[in-house]
Order: sequence, then C-alpha cells, then structure tokens
Amino acid sequence: MEAIMTTSSIELGHPHLAWNKGRLLGQKRPLRPKDVWAIRIRIQLEGRKRDLAMFNLAIDSKLRGCDLVQLQTTDVCLGDRVRDRAVVIQKKTKRPVQFELTDQTRSSVQDWLDHRCKIGSGYVFHSRLSKRPHISTRQYARIVKKWVASAGLDSSAYGTHSMRRIKAALIYKKTGNLRAVQLLLGHTKLESTVRYLGIGVDDALNISEQVQL
Repeated sequence: MEAIMTTSSIELGHPHLAWNKGRLLGQKRPLRPKDVWAIRIRIQLEGRKRDLAMFNLAIDSKLRGCDLVQLQTTDVCLGDRVRDRAVVIQKKTKRPVQFELTDQTRSSVQDWLDHRCKIGSGYVFHSRLSKRPHISTRQYARIVKKWVASAGLDSSAYGTHSMRRIKAALIYKKTGNLRAVQLLLGHTKLESTVRYLGIGVDDALNISEQVQL
C-alpha cells in the first residue's frame, strides 16, 4: 500500500505516511497444531495453571476474547465438576453458542479452579486488580502475544482471534462443512463465516471437485 500524502505535507517536505505502513493487515492467522502443542507443553513445564486452563479453554470454546474473559465458573461447571459441554450468550450478538470441553481442557480448568478454591461461583479468570472482577480483553491479548512469542513465532502475526480460529480452521479443512463452523463460531450469517475463514474461489472449487454425481 502506497503512502498517503496531503498537499500541505508535500509542500512542507514532510510527507504524511499511512498509519498502516509496515504493519501486517488482515485477519490474524490461526496457530498450527504443532505450535499449539509447543505452547501447551511450555506452559505445562512452567506450571502455569491459569494459562494452561485459559489456553485450552480458548481453543475449545472458540469464543471471542470479550466472552472468554467473562466466563463464570457456573458457565463451565456443574456443581464441583467441569462440564462436557457449555452454553454461553455472546456479548456481540446476544445469541447463545455451544462448545465442547475436551478431556485435557476439563482437567486443566478443574486444576485451576481447585487451585483457586473457586468452584461454584465467580469468574474463571479473575483479575488481580481490585477494580476489575476479571481480566480485561487487553490483558488477554498480551497473554496471547506471550504464548505466541514463546513458540518462536512472530507475535505481530497472531492475536486473540488466532485462538478463536484454530479449531474452526481445522474443522473446515477436514470437512468443508461451513454450516457446522458457522454454528460453532456463533455467526448469524454464513457469509460472515466465509469471510472469517478467508475462503476463496479455489477453496470452493476444491470442495466442488470432491462431489461426484
């Protein structure tokens, strides 16, 4: 993208560069399975219970950052046990979305909540600041950057939506089932899912070629 220059800036000899010059634009890419395991193993070795629970839950839930940080223990637990499946009302769409919790996610969440002695009530990821009941989306974004950097990746190429897209991208790659991905992401329109996954004509043609009549 070329730099944007105003007439006055040219006359003064100080061209005004575009705000996004040199920055990576577009959607943040999802982490690859090998990167997921590299980050997960590092978190486990360092004994960071909260980060492990957050990392696993972010992948399984496929929630936006604003919804993930506001999860309450009652959302993911039934009594003293972590649920197999959960339902959350999305902040953006005000619509419910369901997600599964795999064995390793349930184990890490249970371990984190037991460590906090907070089974039953309160936010899953509470804030250490007295003014906030739970961690902020900005803090979550910083945590994701640290995870990515720990795997030796360029943190500027990834973000919180990378976590949301991991399973969605894999499910689409393996099945080509857009409707399933739409439901899992909680999108109201299929077009939103298409844009979110970055599906192009080549992808559509590849799926079409697999259908024999």
